[in-house]
Amino acid sequence: MFERGWRMEQEHFQREAPIVKRSRRSEAPAQDDGAQQEPIEKSADARTVLVVGDFMASGLAEALADDYAQSADVSVVDATNGSSGLVRSDFYDWPKEIGGIIDGAHPAVVVMMIGANDRQAMNVGDSKEAPRSDAWTAEYVRRVEAVAKAVTDRKIPLIWVGQPAFKYASMSSDMLALDDIYQRVVEAAKGDYVDIWDGFVDENGAFRFTGADVNGQPVRLRSDDGIRLSKAGKRKVAFYVEKPLNKILGRAASPEGAPAATAIPAPGGTLAPSPDRTAPISLSAPPPDGNADLLGSKADAKPATGRTAAERLTVEGIAPASPPGRADDFGGANGAAPAVGATPPAGVASIGTGAVSTVGKAPPPR
Repeated sequence: MFERGWRMEQEHFQREAPIVKRSRRSEAPAQDDGAQQEPIEKSADARTVLVVGDFMASGLAEALADDYAQSADVSVVDATNGSSGLVRSDFYDWPKEIGGIIDGAHPAVVVMMIGANDRQAMNVGDSKEAPRSDAWTAEYVRRVEAVAKAVTDRKIPLIWVGQPAFKYASMSSDMLALDDIYQRVVEAAKGDYVDIWDGFVDENGAFRFTGADVNGQPVRLRSDDGIRLSKAGKRKVAFYVEKPLNKILGRAASPEGAPAATAIPAPGGTLAPSPDRTAPISLSAPPPDGNADLLGSKADAKPATGRTAAERLTVEGIAPASPPGRADDFGGANGAAPAVGATPPAGVASIGTGAVSTVGKAPPPR
């Protein structure tokens, strides 16, 4: 009977165990779904942020839309073409198409990010020019200028986002050359050029898959191919863009819950200093040049004058006064301690490097 009862109890617990595990697994997604916020409805006079460019711009538009999802005054419009560029005008001609896109969207600002698909030969007139050749570069500059002019001629602010580093060194080298073109042309057109390069390289300027997110935490920034951006990488690009973007839209249009601008690490992988924090000071370290006081401490009402007790002992040979009543208080409660090397009072033996003084003592008996 005991054996059968034990088996029945064992089978009972074996049947219950899977039920507990299934219930735990089913609860996890429900908690995640509840944490997500639904985008609020945009107001009728919401300002439009028009994002144009290639697949990198598409990721930027996605991140900006998430950041401004809780802002009723800002609407992000994605007008990107993932496989497009400025080289293959036979596939998509941005200098010709962008004017109509702007006229249809009536944006408050245009954000352009392009170039990842432009590492290929370009048709210039009747010839096919190799990437970054003189003829290729001259035509590429002309097309960048045409896009910028289409925006600025309509009196619309332009934000042009540079390319990040890529996994392959040759591709990164090409992107640096393109970024130089974008910066020169856009700044000449009085637009805002956003340099994101330092946010996607290490302290030596080399490509890295991981890096600090907008809160300074280490995350994966790139996909396995070393080209596309992860969700955190897209968010980081958007963070760089939001600084000039919010200046154009106004402070009231700042994304809800956006981190402070000091959260992004400065180039080199270190966080920018915070104005309300100071570096810790070691209490055992030698004093630095200048003031060695801790911030927040109260200064003495009267500044210290003269030398300290330790300095008087080592420099002048004067020992500090003993507390009254202590065993070495030879001068009494109101007397001062004698200086080292001074003649002691009568009846007091002085021990030094020489013989023991017997001043004031009776001669020894014969």
